[in-house]
Amino acid sequence: MLILGTRPEIIKMAPVIKALQKKRDVNILIIHSGQHYDFEMSQILFDELNLPSADINLKVGSGTHSTQTAKMLIHYEEVITKYKPNLVLAEGDTNTVVAAGLASIKLQVPFGHVEAGLRCYDRTMPEEINRTLADDCAEICFAPNEWAALNLLYEGIPPHKIFVTGNPIVDQCLLIKNKLNKQSNIISKFGLNKKQFLLVTLHRSETVDNKEKLEKIINSFLKMEDLYIVFPLHPRTRKKLIQYDLLSNLQKAIHIKLTSPLGYFDFLNLLTHTKIVITDSGGIQEEAFTYGKPCITLRDNTERPETIWAGANFLVGNNGYKIEQKVRTILNDTGFEDRIKKIKNPFGDGLAGEKIASICIEQCKKNISIISPTYLQGGSIIYRIHQISKSLENITVTKFEKKFPELTISLIYDNKGIPYLPKPKIILKKDWKIRIFGDVYHINNFEKQLNNQIET
Repeated sequence: MLILGTRPEIIKMAPVIKALQKKRDVNILIIHSGQHYDFEMSQILFDELNLPSADINLKVGSGTHSTQTAKMLIHYEEVITKYKPNLVLAEGDTNTVVAAGLASIKLQVPFGHVEAGLRCYDRTMPEEINRTLADDCAEICFAPNEWAALNLLYEGIPPHKIFVTGNPIVDQCLLIKNKLNKQSNIISKFGLNKKQFLLVTLHRSETVDNKEKLEKIINSFLKMEDLYIVFPLHPRTRKKLIQYDLLSNLQKAIHIKLTSPLGYFDFLNLLTHTKIVITDSGGIQEEAFTYGKPCITLRDNTERPETIWAGANFLVGNNGYKIEQKVRTILNDTGFEDRIKKIKNPFGDGLAGEKIASICIEQCKKNISIISPTYLQGGSIIYRIHQISKSLENITVTKFEKKFPELTISLIYDNKGIPYLPKPKIILKKDWKIRIFGDVYHINNFEKQLNNQIET
């Protein structure tokens, strides 16, 4: 059962859906929550990406976070109970996703979370709460890269639940790239053929629901009169611009082109031609990087810090001066795009959809289930950190876990304290440390063995 409900989820789940469709003996049931219900935000994507229509649309619509999530929980419980899927799969960090995870775990049905492990550690963001809870509910966590996987390990999620697959947004961007000019005439339609322009998107509640923040951002766009700006308006953003009496100033500005939400081909075509994208979106940070485009993010933090570390993305918050300053700096740097395009994409190689689909099938064949473990000796598991002793030196993670089958290595630290995923073939070295977990009885026995060997 694949659950989706917003524009980004439809886009990112498309490669997974198509990969699953190619698998034999797999039945797919697509559930649309109805969180995004405008044509431009939902159905147009099914049409453009050639996806099968949702089998069921729950039509939950808009509402407060509590109302929306509660409606979804009730409906998900009904469809999961009725259809009894082997696996429920969802992607992202919306109310659609956290409700899917909660409903699944409550009904003891395995849940898979695509794009697991993303963290900005800002608990004022609803998305951060949603993605953390979804990961905790999941039996399978599909992390886009090792940084995301490490976040999951820090939070105590066992290694066997984590798979590093890349992000399916890369698959989608690469697949569409060569089709854009055939599928979209937006550049000529908007008269942008010979124009340098900026592309802007805003939609997050913490940005557009705050009048002071939104006004500062809008004023920065109005001041850049020598630059052409294309600004597709999210329904939430349009509503708030009207409410705060800011829309009329944008409409009067001859250097700003306001549009309704765009189809995906049109949006990506604009992205490939823009000089800079300015956004508060998470997914657009990934799309911009994949197409080698500079990104200015109107937030104080990001769950995609890899883009910041690579020097392709810049956080400016809602500071109007910083927004304009960063725009000018990038425009004056003629080699910027070339440098970005030489950097290895931290979000994968474009094969994430196939990897996720294959892992789903493998896990279902293993009859993955939510098992209640028994810890008769100690009541629960515990974590301990141990330095690699002579008896453990130069053996692999796999050999360690064969030697101590009741214990699991959950993290490895090198002699500088840098963490590594406990991949099976990693060789444990002197001066490294490992974090292990298991029940008290077996960890105590393990420590006794080590102490006896040291004394010997």
